[in-house]
Amino acid sequence: MSRHPVKTLLVAAVLSSLAFAAEAQNLLIRNATVHTASSRGTLNHTDVLVKNGRISAVGQNLAAQGVEVIDAAGRPLTPAFFAGITDIGVEEVSGESQTVDSHVALGQNAKDLHIRPEFDVTLAYNPESVLIPVARVEGFGWSMVAASPTSGGSFIGGQGGAFRFDGSLDPIGKRVLFMQLGSEGAQLGGGSRAAQWMLLDQMLDEARGRIAPDSHFALLTPAGRATMSRYFNGERIVISVHRAADIRRTLRWAESRKLNIVLVGASEGWKVAREIAAARVPVFVDVLANLPADFDQIGATLENAARMRQAGVKVAFSQGNDASHSARKQRQLAGNAVAHGLPWEDALAGLTRIPAEAFGLGNELGSIAPGQRADLVLWSGDPLDVAHTATQVWMGGQATHMKSRQTELRDRYLHQGSRPLPPAYTR
Repeated sequence: MSRHPVKTLLVAAVLSSLAFAAEAQNLLIRNATVHTASSRGTLNHTDVLVKNGRISAVGQNLAAQGVEVIDAAGRPLTPAFFAGITDIGVEEVSGESQTVDSHVALGQNAKDLHIRPEFDVTLAYNPESVLIPVARVEGFGWSMVAASPTSGGSFIGGQGGAFRFDGSLDPIGKRVLFMQLGSEGAQLGGGSRAAQWMLLDQMLDEARGRIAPDSHFALLTPAGRATMSRYFNGERIVISVHRAADIRRTLRWAESRKLNIVLVGASEGWKVAREIAAARVPVFVDVLANLPADFDQIGATLENAARMRQAGVKVAFSQGNDASHSARKQRQLAGNAVAHGLPWEDALAGLTRIPAEAFGLGNELGSIAPGQRADLVLWSGDPLDVAHTATQVWMGGQATHMKSRQTELRDRYLHQGSRPLPPAYTR
């Protein structure tokens, strides 16, 4: 036995996460119940052909020479799921500061504002994070890694990006900007919601050259101005906000300044669902938020997702708390949304197509269609029912090892029959 069992298991998990990342594979999956997450809906007894890591064809009785053939035996096949807006890859243990890179804090003086939108959290991403295989074996293939507003920073967290769980060091798609509005953000922006709008309008003036860079009142560095200029000219801004009045004001602000936004949280989104739908703004909700965690979420309800979708809002999912370490609960969120009125196909889209489209990745991820990356999951049963599991995950057509640090620990210490426990457990 190794003298360092935990270290050995960590190494094993890292190696298993990288072992599949060599070359894309050619593959034919036969006789699956294919949930395309597209306009084609669900296709029974259908084949999916993968060539060079991308989906080549979807149909019945497909033929291919010299490729691996998998018989799905009618089981569900879906795109790899979206793990939510998380810190996966930039945080290992939230209580250990040396493993946390998700935010920037340049000062602790509450009177000073440290607004650094140029902060790019993707530069800290670790593709060998032990959290990645934990999420991937549960059917999750990618995440939006966020720059988080935090104490000592500002209500603008900085920039993040989307990462596939395939061992890649670099994000896919464009960067996005993260900000927190409402009561939580107010504590990082002058102590008042009103101050947030004042500061945002000043930053807009700076980015558009209406305030001189050397002004005594300037909030942004030259790099910050260049960054905000991009986001004030059409690149995606992710805004965390909950209260109905704050959501309404956010929509008006974005419309008047022609901004491209996504809403996250929106616990009271159902109250202003028609306005959100009219603005064509996608929303990432925590379906399990049904109690007023604070005064911004008094109207929280388990029916939030269903009510917004009924009004025409594009609804996706992201957890509010511990999203990185509990990414697998995204399926539970979707299943609970279905239990409270959201149509099943819309719930699947909220884990696949809608997040991809929201972040400009709809041509790469989120559906099973020719040209898409072959990031696929074969399930033992209904993928929105936590009683079922992912039996195989493919990233770019390459089968992944269905192991993680958690499964390695389970297999090591699970007492089966007469198998002896390790010495430390018998003394």
